[in-house]
Amino acid sequence: MKKIFKNPLRRWGWLFLGPIAVAFAIGFVWPFIQGIYLSFCNFRTISDTKFVGFENYVKALSDPSFLHSFWYTALFAIVSVVLINVLAFLVAYALTQNIRGRNLFRTVFFMPNLIGGIVLGYIWSMIFDGILSHFGTSILMNSTFGFWGLIILMCWQQIGYMMIIYIAGLQAIPEDMLEAAKIDGATKTQTLFKVIIPNVMPSITICTFLSLTNGFKLFDQNLALTAGQPFEILADGSSIKTTEMLALNIFNTFYGSNAASTGTAQAKAVLFFILVAAIGLIQLFFTRRKEVQQ
Repeated sequence: MKKIFKNPLRRWGWLFLGPIAVAFAIGFVWPFIQGIYLSFCNFRTISDTKFVGFENYVKALSDPSFLHSFWYTALFAIVSVVLINVLAFLVAYALTQNIRGRNLFRTVFFMPNLIGGIVLGYIWSMIFDGILSHFGTSILMNSTFGFWGLIILMCWQQIGYMMIIYIAGLQAIPEDMLEAAKIDGATKTQTLFKVIIPNVMPSITICTFLSLTNGFKLFDQNLALTAGQPFEILADGSSIKTTEMLALNIFNTFYGSNAASTGTAQAKAVLFFILVAAIGLIQLFFTRRKEVQQ
């Protein structure tokens, strides 16, 4: 009679997974549930709450600054996703060719990703103001300059990181496919669009997801570079910050002068989570359908 040995990982795995699950529940699940509850309350502290139902959500959706920051962030995310992924793929494609010093170039392109967002924001703020001062303006005085300043900053920081993912995808393409395309007489352009890009779709899925969610969640760079400025006065006398993105708008609402705005900010945060999660899942659904099974 054969003796059956049980897998020790199944027997003792809980010793390793248990502490992680507890830490995840304490550090994420419980605060998340509590945050959803607080979005239905007016509060100053967690122990001092007053349930108000959907009042905070009504205030959030009727706030012109929140609506402006939503469309501004959506436009920023679309432009940054396209530019980051196109440029990162082109750089990765060039650096997988037989060129001298390609490892050095990879290191140089990746290095900006190691710099913190706040530091990057202040660095580029000085660069832009140094350039724009010759034209008698500033990045804080023109919303168009602020928008493209954020785009340039985001591209400079993210391209190197996405480049590494694209390089991994390009190097995973089977050599026999490339050889077969060459033997069949395919041009470089045909090989790129018919062989290389379809096989790199898993990398495109990952990079698109990361750049899309990063674009919507951008906060520290926005705070350091423009802080949402300049201001625009509306017809009712209120003002909005024309380069303020969603995360910064939530932050400014929560720490605003009105103590009752904390509940509104919490409602905005919940809406923000739903928005980013929905967009991310939709993007993953459509891009994964384009992936090629090797």
